[in-house]
Amino acid sequence: MIYKVQITLWVKLSPVGILQSAKVQKRLDNWKLGEAEGDSSCITTGEEEQDRNAMEESSILKTFSPGNGDEFHYNLTQRSQRFISFLNPKTPTQLKSHTVVLHGPAGVGKTTLAKKCMLDWTQDNLAQTCPRAFYLSCKVLSRKGTCSFAELLAASAPDLQDALPQVLAQAQKLLLVVDAFEELRVPSGVGALVQDLCGDWRSQRPAPVLLGSLLTRKLLPTATLLVTTRPEALRELRFLVERPLLVELEGLSERDRRAYFLRHFGGEAQALRAFHLMKSNAALFRMGAAPAVCWMVCTCLRLRMDEGEDPRPTCQTATSLLLCFLCSRFAPARGGCPGPHLGAALRALCLLAAEGTWAQTSVFDGHDLRRLGMDESDLRPFLDRSILQKGRDCEGCYCFVHLSVQQFLAAALYVLGSEDHQDAGSPGWNIGGVQRLLSKEEGLQNPQLAPVGRFLFGLANEKRARELGTTFGCPVSTEVKQELLECRIRSAENRRFSSVTDTKEILYCLYESQEELLVKEAMAQVTEVSLHLQDTSDMVHAAFCLKHCENLQKMWLRVEKGMFLENDAAWESEAQADRCSGPSLPSRSQHDHVFLHLWIDLCSLFSSNENLCFLDVSQSFLSHSSVRILCEQITHVTCHLQKVVIKNVSPADAYRDLCLALVGKKTLTHLVLEGGVHSDKLLLLLCETLRHPRCNLQYLRLGSCSDTTQQWADFSSALEVNQSLKCLDLTANELPDECTKLLCMTLRHPKCFLQRLLLENCHLAEACCKELSSALIVNQRLTHLCLANNNLGDGGVKLLCEGLSYPDCQLQNLVLSHCNITRRGCRYISKLLQEDSSLTDLDLSLNPIATGSWFLCEALKKPNCNLRCLGLCGCSITSSCCQGLASVLISTQRLETLDLGQNILGQSGIMVLFEALKQNSSPLKTLRLEIDESSVEIQKLLKDVKDHNPNLTIECSDARASLSPRCDFLS
Repeated sequence: MIYKVQITLWVKLSPVGILQSAKVQKRLDNWKLGEAEGDSSCITTGEEEQDRNAMEESSILKTFSPGNGDEFHYNLTQRSQRFISFLNPKTPTQLKSHTVVLHGPAGVGKTTLAKKCMLDWTQDNLAQTCPRAFYLSCKVLSRKGTCSFAELLAASAPDLQDALPQVLAQAQKLLLVVDAFEELRVPSGVGALVQDLCGDWRSQRPAPVLLGSLLTRKLLPTATLLVTTRPEALRELRFLVERPLLVELEGLSERDRRAYFLRHFGGEAQALRAFHLMKSNAALFRMGAAPAVCWMVCTCLRLRMDEGEDPRPTCQTATSLLLCFLCSRFAPARGGCPGPHLGAALRALCLLAAEGTWAQTSVFDGHDLRRLGMDESDLRPFLDRSILQKGRDCEGCYCFVHLSVQQFLAAALYVLGSEDHQDAGSPGWNIGGVQRLLSKEEGLQNPQLAPVGRFLFGLANEKRARELGTTFGCPVSTEVKQELLECRIRSAENRRFSSVTDTKEILYCLYESQEELLVKEAMAQVTEVSLHLQDTSDMVHAAFCLKHCENLQKMWLRVEKGMFLENDAAWESEAQADRCSGPSLPSRSQHDHVFLHLWIDLCSLFSSNENLCFLDVSQSFLSHSSVRILCEQITHVTCHLQKVVIKNVSPADAYRDLCLALVGKKTLTHLVLEGGVHSDKLLLLLCETLRHPRCNLQYLRLGSCSDTTQQWADFSSALEVNQSLKCLDLTANELPDECTKLLCMTLRHPKCFLQRLLLENCHLAEACCKELSSALIVNQRLTHLCLANNNLGDGGVKLLCEGLSYPDCQLQNLVLSHCNITRRGCRYISKLLQEDSSLTDLDLSLNPIATGSWFLCEALKKPNCNLRCLGLCGCSITSSCCQGLASVLISTQRLETLDLGQNILGQSGIMVLFEALKQNSSPLKTLRLEIDESSVEIQKLLKDVKDHNPNLTIECSDARASLSPRCDFLS
């Protein structure tokens, strides 16, 4: 079997580390320098995908087959020379990392590979001396008391006890395997491993401290370390090891899993049917990277097929598979009853599994059994049936055949009844109740709890619970169902899930239950959902659960690249190479066939749920077929979507197709089309939409269009015909002068009904302001105009003020932030504001007006100034300007919001403003400032100001919100 291996080398970002990484890169001509998480950089094998494939071809070959009593035998038939070279004492020091971390999920063969490396290490003789390899189990170390490091090694290799001083004197020839780091238990946490570090292998220390000394290279710094761990313990390990070589063992490849099924089943047709059933469940297929899971799947599916039953339900969920596996091992003879005491034995096993899960351990010894009041005889039925097995690496220890079996049995404890009614979470056990099990805080501390929670939902299915109880002759309880609803779905009380991650986990749990009444009750109050579709499972879970979400109103959708392969040329070339080098894998059409059927189920929500009115599809990689399916559902008469957002979606034709689907959609009131390279015909289709007699569009946001002047002319004429559109947002469109003229002609048209126009960052200059000014003179409907991030300058402001000064102009909100306006431009604006202008909201933020604020203050003090909201954020205003602003605060009768954030006013300037606020009852409701709240004097003034003005809110500039929102309808 070919194992996929990825190798990464962490190098600290210090000058020395950077130099060292450069040296390594120079010597390894097929490696490349990249970025890693946190404060590290990494060197990863390969250049592009070819090198990754080469790595996979030179990876570890492994076979896994059931033997007598269905025990498992691992046979390494070939080793990865590229990996082993880093663990070979002959390898030059500059090419070798002294610490190698081998990480991967449970059951993929980390320990087996580590022991093979030990064997290889000792077989590579060096002249007169042989390199030595020692094995240290973290489970054993957790139980070990105070001792010396020499005693630890002597326990690992008793035959070397007398020769240890000579062996340790040549530490550079030693390989030390630290196995299952995740099993290390230190009561005071991983920090205790670095306290009282020891560099003398003869000194007595607690065993975990000795391990910490070894990992931090205080002890035997020249020896080579190989540490195995699961991914969840990597974070803690990083605090201890320095510059490790990371080797990820991913497990069996897809081709290997397929080959395994072909060997297990007698006929190819039956084997491939079973293989595709497992593959249809993406979560289960990922678990199949572990050989033990492949064995369980094959065992269960073969049993179902031999009995003439439908095997599909077995692979529907992980719960259904493991329940089938467990019950099939104890199936009584036809007409028979469960064996005596079998229920008690199951309960004991479940207790052991739950205790281990909460303690984050999967290896148990006699101490664990005695503490729970059991012995090996209680476990015998499960040992005999390969559900539990004796540890190969720790004498007197036990472990489950796979971690998922332990997690399943831990969940079963919560549904098993008992005569004494002692339930999971009882004080005598180190097991949390359902509420703790499902809490986010516990999940962050213990990643093993999430799968247990999913299995618990799976066992909340009454049919499954009855099967478990019947097989083992023990009572089961379904009362946990209500508790699950109260705990896991509590976030739905706010009518939406708190995050995409929460949504994914909750949908996963509900799907695992396969209990439609439970799903319906759980989703009853949910009105908003955000989906990030990354694999088949995400789509299966969403389609199954959301069809029961009758009150769903809003959906955010993101589809990851690779979900649909119809347009993925890179995938096709890779698949072609795979087919040439081995057994054929599913073609692109077969892949898409599965996904499209799931996509149809999900998209049917838009035509079947009459309450669903909002859809946002962003950052998504679709295909022509998936876009067509989505369009078919949107055009359906029963689809009541009102607001649609399409942002950064591929293929580019998706914009055109979706726009075409929305033509004549009477319910549609808001449409956003942003990102990507739009189709040449997009504006023409929008023209058709706007001219359609059933068009009810009120808001249109169009981003990054690269259309011709003629197409903009057609679009402008369509605006003259349409009577529903109230807001047009053309932000980030590069509008040539000719297009701006066309747009202004539309604004001058008597039948133009636009009320809000947003032209932010449209590359407008002073010349465009003349056209805009002429439009403002005659247009009596436009109330909001955003010209932010355009280089209008003082000359452009002068032209705009001329149009705004006309009595027919009804503009109320004007956004001129970041328009290169100076003191001179403020004089024009001041004059306008003193002429009884209709302006009520003005944003001049991020303009270098400096002392030009004085002119604005003069206008604000006039009784005929109607301004209620003024934005001067980041306008180079200093303490010298605060006296004029203070006079405004004392005399103004209308100003309600003043934004002075990101201006260095100084403590003296702020005190002047606060004193003014104390003198008079100002109408001001919101004041934004850059404040040093640590100043005692400022704190006292703040309190006095709030006492005099209880309705005033003072915000620091970091909390600045836009004074003139861009008409966003998403809230």
